[in-house]
Amino acid sequence: MTSAPFSDPDRADEGRHDGESTFAAYRRAEKLLSQRRPLDAVQALLPVLAAQPDDASVQLLAGRAFLDSAQLRRAETAFSRVLEIDPADHYARFALGKALQRQGRFTEALAQLRMAWAMDPRPEYQDAIGEVSARIAISERD
Repeated sequence: MTSAPFSDPDRADEGRHDGESTFAAYRRAEKLLSQRRPLDAVQALLPVLAAQPDDASVQLLAGRAFLDSAQLRRAETAFSRVLEIDPADHYARFALGKALQRQGRFTEALAQLRMAWAMDPRPEYQDAIGEVSARIAISERD
């Protein structure tokens, strides 16, 4: 799984934006996302993404905010970036699969979901595989 954001304490205050450290902005974005305010979370994350573009946890949070706000291509890009940084991140694979599924790219989604499930056989991953497999079967039938 990805490491904690800003694991280097010397970098915790990099990228100040309106007096707010990137770390504080990250925490604010987490809170906004938990309050089901993904568009506000995206806005809070913009300076964090600029300051920490190669931090997997920042990209993962951004991907979740993009996915929840139906910015599916941006979600796909963020989750793909997480997997470039940490190919073993099963949640990023699952989330990438969900982003692809919502774009109607079922075959690609199924591959990511199966990999996520192989890495960590969680019930929600299996459920997603079933959903996508059913969509593929329906489209092949029609």
